[in-house]
Amino acid sequence: MSVKPKKHLGQHFLKDKNICEKIAKQCTRHQGCDRVLEVGPGMGALTTYLIDEGLDVSVIEIDTDSIAYLKSNFSSLDGKIIEADFLRTPLEDWMGNEPFAVVGNFPYNISSQILFKCLKYRNQIPEVMGMFQKEVAERVAEKPGTKRYGIISVLLQTYYDIEYCFTVDEHVFDPPPKVKSGVIRLTRNDREALPCDEALFSQVVKMAFNQRRKTIRNSIKALIKGKGVEHEYLALRPEVLSVEQFIELTQLVEKAIKE
Repeated sequence: MSVKPKKHLGQHFLKDKNICEKIAKQCTRHQGCDRVLEVGPGMGALTTYLIDEGLDVSVIEIDTDSIAYLKSNFSSLDGKIIEADFLRTPLEDWMGNEPFAVVGNFPYNISSQILFKCLKYRNQIPEVMGMFQKEVAERVAEKPGTKRYGIISVLLQTYYDIEYCFTVDEHVFDPPPKVKSGVIRLTRNDREALPCDEALFSQVVKMAFNQRRKTIRNSIKALIKGKGVEHEYLALRPEVLSVEQFIELTQLVEKAIKE
């Protein structure tokens, strides 16, 4: 029995065992966590090596053909195959309240959504590791000062340290995607909470980058208009500001709004 990749699910199955093993070895058990939730395992190419690493693996899969294959071929996953949509299901219903890492060869069409779901559960997910479209992986891991640095970079780097691990060529997949892939690892930093309103912080970041060719003053003018706010950051473009500087900027805006 084998599973045919489904285009509407964004499935590109890994077929190179060396790459699968290399990806599995990127899981660092950050903060001592050895529980893993693999998203979209397909036929378990990566799953095999995660289990070989001695990790406590559960999988979440929406494809009924893949679920049937996993049940037939992975006895070690008995009771640990979650038949659900990762984006739509409350993860605590399956993983309880204990920490777990999220790994996978993530479907490219929902990979950013997967990361933002992990961000929501950041206090329970100490590590995220897996494969993305190379362009997305680079944006997530990018540092200030380049065109790739943007909303997703800032919001994720606020709570995670991010490392670009390696690039994967198209030919190791079935079917081959039209782009190269990149493996990245996110490990939870020690930031517990922001010293500013979190929703406002997200709003400031998004407004700034949504008009990234403009100065920040022009991009967030709807928030600070008539408030008499002055700061050197307002004359800059958003891609040069670090996470800490965006926090400082948000504190400034928050203070002005309250006055």
